Amino acid sequence: MRSTDWWLTVGIFTLILFGMAAIYSVALSQDGGSFLNVKKQFFAIVIALFCYVFLATSNYRLLRSYVKVLYVAGVLLLVGVLFFGSTIRGTTGWFDLGVISFQPVEFMKVALAVALATYCSERARRAFGWREVIETIVLTAVPVGLTLLQPDFGSAMLLVGMWSIMVLFAGIRKRHIATLVPIGMAVIYFAWTFFFDEFQQARIMTFIDPSADPLGRGYNVAQAIIAVGAGGWFGRGLGFGSQSQLKFLPESQTDFIFAVIAEELGFLGICLLLFAFALVFIRLISMARSNRDSFAVYLLVGIGGVMFLQFMVNIGMNIGLLPVTGLGLPLVSYGGSSLILFMIMMGVAQNIYVTQRR
Repeated sequence: MRSTDWWLTVGIFTLILFGMAAIYSVALSQDGGSFLNVKKQFFAIVIALFCYVFLATSNYRLLRSYVKVLYVAGVLLLVGVLFFGSTIRGTTGWFDLGVISFQPVEFMKVALAVALATYCSERARRAFGWREVIETIVLTAVPVGLTLLQPDFGSAMLLVGMWSIMVLFAGIRKRHIATLVPIGMAVIYFAWTFFFDEFQQARIMTFIDPSADPLGRGYNVAQAIIAVGAGGWFGRGLGFGSQSQLKFLPESQTDFIFAVIAEELGFLGICLLLFAFALVFIRLISMARSNRDSFAVYLLVGIGGVMFLQFMVNIGMNIGLLPVTGLGLPLVSYGGSSLILFMIMMGVAQNIYVTQRR
């Protein structure tokens, strides 16, 4: 117990409490008194806590031994969901398990972080050349391509972002970046032409000009911005936000839960939420800087990187700075598979800290 990183633990559980409070508030007006989503999220929290404690008290180095199993399992799940998955809001990305739904791309975030951390740590003493760049691209391109087929552009770009952060940390050279940037732009154009559905193209066009169709495609963003601005300093009170309680704000438990918190708990509530996130990120950075195990360092970079990117994208789309991508706020938004997998990541980080202290 003395070896536990309590600051990381405080940050994690503060975020979970914020999420449960916001989900409960939304359920007051949307669940017809059944509070089904609250019960599902609570059930997911119980599973997530078990996973967190189990991994925090295990040996993170075992992940390196099972990296091939994890990666192949992640790829097979992404293939399987295309054929047997449920379609929600135009994306075939969920396995319906009855009590909760499981999104394989969430598992792939962990599997890819472990795979890239293993690869980079094995080559930590080498210069990062074209061979390493291409091999890491291939490792990442397989799950990214399968995720685009769902289609889930937001999650696919999140995996690409994880790769970018990890290869930058590994020491990719400027000439590699200069070559990859135009190639990446060509890939984005190809994806826009052949992979993006009409609703995904509309989201990006709405981001460019949200005022063009404020009652149609720009409605979600417009209502989220109104909710964020309506909170003032102290908010309207839990359960008294007009945007969420009167159902003006769509996807209020998932994509736009930040707007719900901003309206009901105000600027001070948002400051506490951001402080909890900052606490988690600072602890992850501190662990990475002080650890001598290259695998642990790369793993922390991958975990922290994907969590930070999803955090930035979600808040950005809530305040109109980024397109709506369907990515929830880590550890806060409603969603069992996302919560469980992020808690698995936090459990691994906690275990790295405990192992280092011992």
